[in-house]
Amino acid sequence: MTPAINDIHCHFFSGHFFSALARQRGAASPQSPAEVCLELHWDDPGTPDALADRWIAELDAHGVARAALIASVPGDEDSVAAAVARHPSRIVGFFMVDASAADAPARVRRAIAEQSLRGVCLFPAMHHVPLGDERVTRIIEIAASTPGTAVFVHCGVLSVGVRGTLGLPSRFDMRLGNPLDVSRLALMFPSVPFIIPHFGAGLLREALMAAGVASNIHLDSSSSNAWVRYTPGLTLDAVFTAALSVVGPSRLLFGTDSSFFPRGWQRGVYESQKQIVAEAGVSAADAALIFGGNFDRLFPPVFPHS
Repeated sequence: MTPAINDIHCHFFSGHFFSALARQRGAASPQSPAEVCLELHWDDPGTPDALADRWIAELDAHGVARAALIASVPGDEDSVAAAVARHPSRIVGFFMVDASAADAPARVRRAIAEQSLRGVCLFPAMHHVPLGDERVTRIIEIAASTPGTAVFVHCGVLSVGVRGTLGLPSRFDMRLGNPLDVSRLALMFPSVPFIIPHFGAGLLREALMAAGVASNIHLDSSSSNAWVRYTPGLTLDAVFTAALSVVGPSRLLFGTDSSFFPRGWQRGVYESQKQIVAEAGVSAADAALIFGGNFDRLFPPVFPHS
């Protein structure tokens, strides 16, 4: 039997996502999601149900069993919750929260308790809230109150390509995305799985240090990891070797950072990382953990009632 492929990092670019981008452009009459997509040469996502069905068809086409889909603007929990409700055995719902928003705790509580979402995504550099802020601690407390909820924290270099394409400013403060600050939270909440994407996105050393002291920190391998260019001579092969030496195969989660259509699921990321893992001499059993097993352990499959 072929081991399952599960993807920990895909973005659910819903109609609400494109509406939010249109509003941020500040026009007197904001564009519709369809108009924004036309400008980007991307497909209109349609309804959340339609987008969920397209994702399932895409996963099926590539032999992917399950994926975490991220509601990629604050306040878009309803969209990804609809996708989870439609395909509960295939989709795990993550959502972005702006910790500076007054209603953030209420939104997090509702998303977890009522909408069955299982990943809280924090972007401190984007929302300008340090990870040591009590508002962040409150959010983690809510996540910790429901076993099976993970906290995803974007660290390091943050680049949102669609914002640049649409001429939107990206006033990110990368000083706030240090993985060492994640280690403090992880040690405070040892029952909560923390996920740092992209191997720390340029802060590999800090991500490895954080994961070295907190056994509930996981690293995700998503995207092309182009941040390696900030460390002259570093290769993705070396990144995998270093990560495996610190976290082992049980705390490394495969992801692609797939997002929009018609590009769809980024198989090239999978093929590249599969080759790297094989050439590193990782056993078949350990590779199965990285590419699927660890995902299932953190997020056991939920099957609909017959």
